[in-house]
Amino acid sequence: MDILKKLTEEFPSIREDRAQNIINLIDEGNTIPFIARYRKEMTGSCDDQVLREFNDRLTYLRNLEKRKEEVVKSITDQGKMTEEIQKALDAAATLTEVEDIYRPYKQKKKTRASVAIEKGLQPLADFILAQDKDADVKAEAEKYIDAEKGVNSAEEAIAGAKDIIAEIVSDDANVRKKLRNLFMKNGEIQTKLVNAEEEGAKTYEMYADYSENAAEMKSHRVLAVNRGEKEGFLKVKLVVNDDIARRIAGAGYIRNGGYSSQLVEEAVADSYDRLIFPSIEREVRAALTDSANEQAIKMFEVNLKPLLMQPPIKDKITLGLDPAYRTGCKIAVVDGTGKVLDKTVVYPTPGPKQNIEAAKAKLKELIAKYNVDIISIGNGTASKESEIFVAELIKEIQEETGREVSYMVVSEAGASVYSASPLGAEEFPDFDVAERSAVSIARRLQDPLSELIKIDPKSIGVGQYQHDMDKKRLDSVLSGVLEDCVNSVGVDLNTASVSLLKYVAGLNAGIAKNIVTYREANGKFSSRKEILKVPKLGEKAFTQCAGFLRIQGGENILDNTAVHPESYAAAEKLLALFGYTAEDVKEGKLSDLPQKVKEYGEEKAAADAGMDLPTLKDVVSEIVKPGRDIRDALPKPMLRRDIMDLKDLAPGMELLGTVRNVVDFGAFIDIGVHQDGLVHRSEMKGRFRHPSEVLEVGQVVTVWVKEVDVKKNRIALTMKSPAKIPEAKAQ
Repeated sequence: MDILKKLTEEFPSIREDRAQNIINLIDEGNTIPFIARYRKEMTGSCDDQVLREFNDRLTYLRNLEKRKEEVVKSITDQGKMTEEIQKALDAAATLTEVEDIYRPYKQKKKTRASVAIEKGLQPLADFILAQDKDADVKAEAEKYIDAEKGVNSAEEAIAGAKDIIAEIVSDDANVRKKLRNLFMKNGEIQTKLVNAEEEGAKTYEMYADYSENAAEMKSHRVLAVNRGEKEGFLKVKLVVNDDIARRIAGAGYIRNGGYSSQLVEEAVADSYDRLIFPSIEREVRAALTDSANEQAIKMFEVNLKPLLMQPPIKDKITLGLDPAYRTGCKIAVVDGTGKVLDKTVVYPTPGPKQNIEAAKAKLKELIAKYNVDIISIGNGTASKESEIFVAELIKEIQEETGREVSYMVVSEAGASVYSASPLGAEEFPDFDVAERSAVSIARRLQDPLSELIKIDPKSIGVGQYQHDMDKKRLDSVLSGVLEDCVNSVGVDLNTASVSLLKYVAGLNAGIAKNIVTYREANGKFSSRKEILKVPKLGEKAFTQCAGFLRIQGGENILDNTAVHPESYAAAEKLLALFGYTAEDVKEGKLSDLPQKVKEYGEEKAAADAGMDLPTLKDVVSEIVKPGRDIRDALPKPMLRRDIMDLKDLAPGMELLGTVRNVVDFGAFIDIGVHQDGLVHRSEMKGRFRHPSEVLEVGQVVTVWVKEVDVKKNRIALTMKSPAKIPEAKAQ
């Protein structure tokens, strides 16, 4: 296989020369973020996502070629390689096809066919397969009677020969491919509910007596069925038209040859029932699961990126509130950099120590003392009562002092994981677990990326069935998301934690720890070059990571931009070309540079400065505004000062909400009533293939209430015209 040609066919937007460049860059050990950012001229400005998909496909195709070579060697060593087998292997486009071709030559465990072959019945099987109308099969079979070999009669010899034929049919790559297609296109997944009286069975009620075409089954239903089966509440089977399947299996084997053909037909039926059907059923179920897993992982990836990239609320004193009943609400006040200023416990929620007035007095004191701007409330247990309490508190503060304080309910998913982790204990050794959670809840509002990066992404709460996924694949994809986010934002070298630094291109956990250790021992870094003094950080790692690290107030203003050190000389030439100095960059006096470059001619400016065109554009945008955070250009999170109750909602009501999670069947929206509402995909505007094409996590949207079920705590929302909402009362 020509891998380069195959990749350019599958990625038509990438020219062949650029595809070769990407392969070379990957083989040289360059990271995806580095290639995406600093080798645009070579790749045609491919973004991180396309490069990761390209790399995944390159890896698969290389593994495919490697497996083909192994199979060719094995079959050749057995002396069974033919031109036909070689052609089939050359044409195989998937690992499954390769394994189908190899199946007859693979070393097998003991089977009925292998036992029959040991008894010397292979020639009899070949004789029967020839299907000569005039042949006397029984007379031929009598020749193989041998008590020592365990063949005591002609009937036993024929039965053994049929076992051999059954395995030949089962190992036929062409038969398996045709049947796999039949099962996938026309097969039906059927489920039955079992153990219905046990706790947890109610979750799977919709699958009590359920059937759906395998090819049309949505990924979330595949995963739900799998989980129900795993938990012992569902019996699942794949159903196809067995008559058609048997005809396909026997099409290349059964001829009109009298008694011989009858025996072959019986062997084919046995092959299908005993060998092929169970095997193909497993393969199809596995393929559906793999596809569903990939879709679920993709959805996790789609949701995680905007969640991590939510704009930070900078330089705001924040009060984090971790809600609880019996043990009280843990409070942590943190300054604009995330440093903890104070902590306490209050009891505004129902419980043995409830004291609303004392809680109000304590929080008013903290808010006044530290000039708190925002209250960040975790959305876990007792969150609703805490939110009602905070809304009342804010009203009183407004009336008493005129001071405006806002609040926001944040997802506390993973906060407890962080709090109980070695990292949490290392960061706050004198805090208990709940106090650490309160700090995390405050910080994740201030800088979601810096705080959420400390948590296993599977615990962040924006996926579907993430704990059922292939762990290695999920971790690989999510690590890629974390890496893309961290490197696209950049990292302050003098304040970043190990958790953040380890995702910088070219670094790992060990080097990240060394950076922090060096920083603690020697003080702040004054230049990017200084990190070369960090143990185990060599030139290669420096090349990969340097452009993603920032130094505020350092020796060179370019160290606080995404301009790579390899382009410093070219950037300085560009400045000189237009009469600017490094001091002008520091003072922000380059606002007219983009226009000057345009008038001068971008290609001419790039050539005169000694850089390529994509690098020129990046350098100009960076030096115009050093220290910029790309997240600042995104819409800010929606802060609240009041709360509504579920009972306050009515069909047709227009509301602003924040997207909390996007799934295959729609999106969940926080509309400020503690219970997220669902916008089903059918209630979204426009033509699209998936809800992720319309919405993303963190996006603020206008929605209308379609239906409210107070008893079931459910809210149906729509993004379509409210005129289409039928007149109805909340149930």
